[in-house]
Amino acid sequence: MKKSASAFDALRSARLSLLAVVSLLGWAVGVQGGGIIGINYGTMANNLPPPSQVAKFLLQKTFIKHVKLFDADPDILRAFALTGISITVTIANDHIPELANHSNAQQWITSNILPYIPTTNITRILVGNEVLATADKSLIAGLVPAMKSLHAALVIASLSNQIQVSTPHSLGILSSSDPPSTGKFRRGYDIVVLKPLLSFLKATGSPFMINSYPFFGYTSGTLDYALFRPNAGVFDENTQLTYTNMLDGQLDAVYTAMKLLNYSDVEIVIAETGWPSQGDPGQIGVDPESAAAYNKNLIQHVTSGVGTPLMPNRTFETYIFALFNEDLKPGPTCERNFGLFQPDLTPVYDAGILQSTSGAPTPRNSTSVGPSNPEPLEEKTWCVPESEANMEVLQANIDFVCGQGLDCGPIQAGGSCFFPDSVRAHAAFAMNAYYQSAGRNSYNCDFGQTGKITTIDPSYGHCEYKGDETPLSSPSPIRQGWQREEYRKPEAILFFLGKDGAVTPAGVFRRGKQQFSNEIDLSTPFPLCNKGQNIEDCFSSQAMARCQRPALLSSSGPAMKARRSLLLRRSLRSEDVMRQIQ
Repeated sequence: MKKSASAFDALRSARLSLLAVVSLLGWAVGVQGGGIIGINYGTMANNLPPPSQVAKFLLQKTFIKHVKLFDADPDILRAFALTGISITVTIANDHIPELANHSNAQQWITSNILPYIPTTNITRILVGNEVLATADKSLIAGLVPAMKSLHAALVIASLSNQIQVSTPHSLGILSSSDPPSTGKFRRGYDIVVLKPLLSFLKATGSPFMINSYPFFGYTSGTLDYALFRPNAGVFDENTQLTYTNMLDGQLDAVYTAMKLLNYSDVEIVIAETGWPSQGDPGQIGVDPESAAAYNKNLIQHVTSGVGTPLMPNRTFETYIFALFNEDLKPGPTCERNFGLFQPDLTPVYDAGILQSTSGAPTPRNSTSVGPSNPEPLEEKTWCVPESEANMEVLQANIDFVCGQGLDCGPIQAGGSCFFPDSVRAHAAFAMNAYYQSAGRNSYNCDFGQTGKITTIDPSYGHCEYKGDETPLSSPSPIRQGWQREEYRKPEAILFFLGKDGAVTPAGVFRRGKQQFSNEIDLSTPFPLCNKGQNIEDCFSSQAMARCQRPALLSSSGPAMKARRSLLLRRSLRSEDVMRQIQ
């Protein structure tokens, strides 16, 4: 069955060094006690809602927290940022031969994955779709090498533990499947292609993915068997097991074939399965009632933990095809009517995935907190860059945070968060460090509107993003004042060292006016040095405090360059400081 897999846009220019940050932690939200139910999000239509609306709908109205794409569309990847929804991307078949080359694979990862993480939770890359069914020798020969090259690129980017590499197959890879105990891969593909592929999947902890459609195997006499309805069942004489639904038979046939190659321990994931709600005239069992029966019973079965006769007591990660009816798909009528929803997001029928009808609990969602809330957030939160933030501004954010005496060692060479060596990755760590230490107020993550608060932990590998750091002091009005426009002009903010080791803001000196603005609460400490640290040690490197005004947080070039430094010694009086500036 041919799925939507449009060709990628031209590879975006990127630095040769791999840039990466880790995927956010998503939710494996199950139904009725376990398992993962995802959705295939195809886009072969001219009437679909914008990706941002789709992401919001899935997050707020359904229990779906796993989405499989048929490409790596940048707009869709950006739309799912900060949702926590697990995203699987697909590489088009025609890109497979070139990706067998390691340099090309690294470039693909750099251009199509790294720009979207950590904010978008990309967890799996699929290399092609039903490649063996194409019978294209160049694609088939390049499949496993391309998978290995992409995995190697993920290893270099420190993302191999977060992002799996696999490829989906049709049931056409089997030479026999009925009864399930006779399942066997096609000769020529079994040893040459599928055995090394299974070896790779086992070594990397990735699943064997299968597109399993009882819809394409039923007859009028086996409709109930295909729809999980009560039926007489099918008896396998070889195993003495009885099958009560067609999906179990298909899965066990695949399992048997894998077992013949000694890879029965590789996980099986159902990459696609579904039932159309409309077909051509005369088709039996192609209607909304049958489609609803299949998908509801499917969800209940694969998440129940019953398993199959040959694979008992397990659940199956399953992706329903499809999210929308796609009016541009070629072929018979049914091909355009596999969707659970119309383009206006109304249900084609009740499949049981809407929160209001499924009975499933509402998951804990990612939230974005606006800059107007002055109160510290009570739940665990982190600060990360906005997806559209300018790199120059993010670099200025890094400079500012590290200039405040916060520990930036982890993003220095040799640090636990140094790799990937990218501005966005380092800014994410620095901005979060400042946000945590400054009090976790929403305005502590503003950074000139380049920061965003999330409830999803961006930590990865050995790189830990603090989410419960004790604030260094109570929220400071000077920081809240930074959001005001008058504090984004070139000026110097004066600080004086107190006896307790804190630094107190004395006011704002406005260039051209030769005067102080005392609009800042002078009673609130501004701890430039670490609490309890000897002041002489704090400034021993330069015997000075470097005071960088908040213009660093402005996106305009001139403002970013309007940094002001001031030598502040403990013996200085305010009039001495004023004289130095003048």
